[in-house]
Amino acid sequence: MTAEGAHRDNAGARLGMWLFILTEFFLFFGAVVVYVFLRYRYSGAFSSASGALDLDLGTLNTLILITSSLTMALSISYLRRCAKKAAVYLLVLTFALGGAFLFNKYFEWGAKIAAGIYPGSSSISAHGVGEGLFYGLYFFMTGLHGLHVVAGMVVIGVMAVKVARGSVSHSAPVGLENTGLYWHAVDVVWIFLFPLFYLVG
Repeated sequence: MTAEGAHRDNAGARLGMWLFILTEFFLFFGAVVVYVFLRYRYSGAFSSASGALDLDLGTLNTLILITSSLTMALSISYLRRCAKKAAVYLLVLTFALGGAFLFNKYFEWGAKIAAGIYPGSSSISAHGVGEGLFYGLYFFMTGLHGLHVVAGMVVIGVMAVKVARGSVSHSAPVGLENTGLYWHAVDVVWIFLFPLFYLVG
């Protein structure tokens, strides 16, 4: 294959990733539209329910994901400079930060579920329709985001192995670059979810 052919393949891979990310944004955008409509209709209930969320934990998770975007970007930068070991180390650190995010989310969800606050519970019903809708959206949208974090961590783990083995390198970095694009998109989605759920109170 010629260098020109390789370039076309890389361009196609990047375009494919951008199109995939666009479809993911549309998925979350639909949920955000529903949220905005219901927030307008049940503003008091949404504010009350938001105030019961753990703002400190939500803020911590925001900082974790922002940091993970930095480590991902640095990993790509080091790979381009032929610093393979540093790139792998930063990928492992990015993976660990993703795990820390999920660990915190597990305890946050667990505390709510233990208190009987989850979609369809009697406790939610007692608080009225508005809070029930808020928590339904909260669990759906943060859960959907969490699945994307898991998927991103799997791909990051695969990329760490490939970089370590040299199949993804400074001369063929598109796999890691696309992984970085996906991870940044996941982080951007959280940047929107955080104020929607944690700051409306």
